[in-house]
Amino acid sequence: MTDLGRDAARIGALADPLRRRLYRFVCSQSDPVSRDQAAEAVAVPRHQAKFHLDRLEADGLLEASYVRLTGRSGPGAGRPAKLYRRTERDIAVSLPHREYRLAGELMASAIAESARTGEAVLAVLQRTAHDYGRTLGSAAAEQQPPGDADAALELAVAVLEEHGYEPRYGASAEVYLANCPFEALARTQTELACNMNHALVAGVAGALTPFCPRARLCPAHDRCCVVLDAGEPG
Repeated sequence: MTDLGRDAARIGALADPLRRRLYRFVCSQSDPVSRDQAAEAVAVPRHQAKFHLDRLEADGLLEASYVRLTGRSGPGAGRPAKLYRRTERDIAVSLPHREYRLAGELMASAIAESARTGEAVLAVLQRTAHDYGRTLGSAAAEQQPPGDADAALELAVAVLEEHGYEPRYGASAEVYLANCPFEALARTQTELACNMNHALVAGVAGALTPFCPRARLCPAHDRCCVVLDAGEPG
């Protein structure tokens, strides 16, 4: 399951009204919450609260720990109570998928390096985005080394799909990216966003040696600015 699928499933768990009330109660507390506290807060039996709290934990919306509420240890201290708190992981779903957090992280890293070295921010940003894409591509190639140019292109497509792009094959065996993960940024800072995007996609493609797909800038009003094709063995 993709990250988007996992996050959608987690958020879908909150469709149940009681589960949503329990989640909101846990999130509103400064300390972890016991099953008894949660059941009392939303006025349901303890077994019912337990079922839904454990479901929220299984879906990754809550985290649990075990603590002896009596403060004692050893024989006669009783069983530890299970306590719940909101997970520290951010969970968000956007359709189409967007990666504004990634854009922010790449730009922040580039600005910091530029301030340290004096190199132009845009040059650092392109290199940072390319390195990030190459890391993604290298991880995929290590698990599934491409055997020819077509397989390398298919692997690049799979990697990009996992990270918010919507690759579509065109009539000439080119791959167009229907969704830009940085779409809102591209509207106001087109050159910055497109160059960062191109560098990231080229990094993915460049890692799939020796059959590296070719990534080129080819902007159009109805799709992402990058187009891929099988290229030539390098």
